[in-house]
Amino acid sequence: MQFFKNVTTIDFLGRQKSAFVFSIVLIVCSIASLGVRGLNLGIDFTGGTLVELAYERSVNPSDIRTTLGNAGIEDGVVQYFGTSKDILIRLPVDPAQATAEQSSTVVSALRDEIGEQLAESPEGGLQQCVSPAGEVSDCHIQMRRVEFVGPQVGGELTEKGGLAMLYALIGILIYVAIRFEWRFAVGSVVALVHDVLITLGIFSFLAIEFSLPVLAAILAVIGYSLNDTIVVFDRIRENFRKMRKGQSVDIMNRSINQTLPRTILTSLTTLLVVVTLIIAGGEIIKGFAIALLIGVIVGTYSSIFVASPTVLFLGISREDMLPVPKEGAEGDPTP
Repeated sequence: MQFFKNVTTIDFLGRQKSAFVFSIVLIVCSIASLGVRGLNLGIDFTGGTLVELAYERSVNPSDIRTTLGNAGIEDGVVQYFGTSKDILIRLPVDPAQATAEQSSTVVSALRDEIGEQLAESPEGGLQQCVSPAGEVSDCHIQMRRVEFVGPQVGGELTEKGGLAMLYALIGILIYVAIRFEWRFAVGSVVALVHDVLITLGIFSFLAIEFSLPVLAAILAVIGYSLNDTIVVFDRIRENFRKMRKGQSVDIMNRSINQTLPRTILTSLTTLLVVVTLIIAGGEIIKGFAIALLIGVIVGTYSSIFVASPTVLFLGISREDMLPVPKEGAEGDPTP
């Protein structure tokens, strides 16, 4: 099925100055936010204890923070984890307490607030508590899971995560330089750095938790953005060899317009899935989906307004795209 019958004639490269200013503003704001606010690193990177609780009724996180503060637990981060009955509490590493002790202290403080004490519960059943009236029933607060990441492990994850992105960029630079030409390699890496910086800047500005799934999403964004850029570059190389007339800017504009239908359809279908994940995927993958949402939008923009203008700025020409003639290809002249 042909969704786009006619090729558009939008002058994308004619708007490269405006796009350049817009991108510079976003990058400067992102770097400033990262420098001032930093990233809201999850316990995957900082280390600490994570406690997930299920309440019988809806509860307000601010009331839980007050209760924990009265119990001497000042640094806990309390937030909803799905519904208003599901609570996630993140605690920093406490050298004076083991993981089990930290989680038990938190749950005990919350249960003391409503006047119930933990009782012996049957094997495989829900935890049971004793009410102030002496009645034994299922606890109003159920502990679902406890996770712990040590500070050393968190530091290793931070270092290896940064190295993973660096190695990915170096590998992409080498691959594109071999497949196309060094100017295209520089353009693709500039676009990818642009995408990563802006995505991280938005996470920093909005204080969204940066966890391992978010890091995985950023690596996926690098792959998505590169794929989109490679499609445009491939058409540019093809048109440089086919179109005998026209300046470099005209050939590149034509190439971007020819690949525009594919870019739009790919981005829209991907965004449809990502938005569905944000709405119905639950809290556990929300950060992952948000990173993909930002990355797909920024990656689509950069493949048009960052990668190609960078190649044009570096002085690409038709001669750079023509295949190198092999020695002896013309043959020896016959006498």
